[in-house]
Amino acid sequence: MNPSIDSVEKVVLAYSGGLDTSIILKWLEEVYGCEVVTFTADLGQGEELEPARAKAEAMGVSEIYIEDLREEFVRDYVFPMFRANAVYEGEYLLGTSIARPLIARRLVEIAAETGADAISHGATGKGNDQVRFELGAYALNPDIRIIAPWREWDLGSRQSLLDYAEKHGIPVEMKRGTKSPYSMDANLLHISFEGGPLEDPWNEPASEMWRWTVSPELAPNEATYLDITYERGDIVAIDGTPMSPATVLAHLNGVGGANGVGRTDIVENRYVGMKSRGAYETPGGTIMLKAHRAIESLTLDRGVAHLKDELMPRYAEIVYNGYWFSPEREMLQVAIDHSQAFVNGRVRIRLYKGNVEVVGRESADTLFDEAIATFEEDEGAYDQSDAEGFIRLNALRLRTVARRAARGQGEE
Repeated sequence: MNPSIDSVEKVVLAYSGGLDTSIILKWLEEVYGCEVVTFTADLGQGEELEPARAKAEAMGVSEIYIEDLREEFVRDYVFPMFRANAVYEGEYLLGTSIARPLIARRLVEIAAETGADAISHGATGKGNDQVRFELGAYALNPDIRIIAPWREWDLGSRQSLLDYAEKHGIPVEMKRGTKSPYSMDANLLHISFEGGPLEDPWNEPASEMWRWTVSPELAPNEATYLDITYERGDIVAIDGTPMSPATVLAHLNGVGGANGVGRTDIVENRYVGMKSRGAYETPGGTIMLKAHRAIESLTLDRGVAHLKDELMPRYAEIVYNGYWFSPEREMLQVAIDHSQAFVNGRVRIRLYKGNVEVVGRESADTLFDEAIATFEEDEGAYDQSDAEGFIRLNALRLRTVARRAARGQGEE
């Protein structure tokens, strides 16, 4: 036996209870001869997790971790990311990306708690998630051992997985009806769809694919209004009702989905080098991004706001690529959080057939001065004649360049 395999006695597995991770559980026991600890996280995916416990018990697992991490997920990961207004490649709100560091952190922590030698995950060797899980784990424990079965085993097809399950007595749920052709991943921030018909970028997503949002054409004919309250850049109440972070996001998902908000269909550049087509439903996140930018428009200084916008694509790329626990993300987060000190107030949002419109905003910390901005008589708050010198100074270099160009034409 390989000495590296022989040295593994206990592994913590990120376990969903589905076919893939159940096979991984048995494969780890068979190939590594080790004990397996299962960890299942509730990040708001909307599935009952107790069946995962029952299945793990049926497979002989004695240490089973099932944890409700919804509040921690939104408070410590989603909210900080939305303070940055992070969007990857102009469209993706990073719903899958931001869930991975929390799972990686708990895998490492549980390994320490249980005395495990390694951690394991079910991410494939083609995707981003393997990178995100493992970069996060190494950042938290540089000596952690990571086992990625999809990069080791020869079970490369769906049929080979089913054959392995049958050989080892792993129960396979044969659900009634037609199986979804898509690979789906869900948490409180979004649900993603990949694979199947989506692998051809020309194919329009089927209407029955979407789970959280109604079609904008079928959304209510009356607009829905939301009054969103912010403190230091985070939502603390909706329509005057205080809410916890996870409750905020769940509420916005429900209201946004009912109004057809949050569908996205994109081709993105994976960190591992390939392009990937995916469809996403992010109703709550879509509302949060629009509302947060609205309250910042009142409360952030122009220089700070523009610098944040310059830094945002880099921040989003850091999150997408799996560097949540990196020094650069932590450095940027300090600056972003500092900028939110006065991002307080209320934003009024109008939802109508897939659209999110800002229709009002107010803040005790506003930098908007009506006495200066008014088109009416401003009683001396702004001397319009000052603009002439401002323009002439800023035009100096442009006029110099134009004169040089004119001289060059004259010489021809």
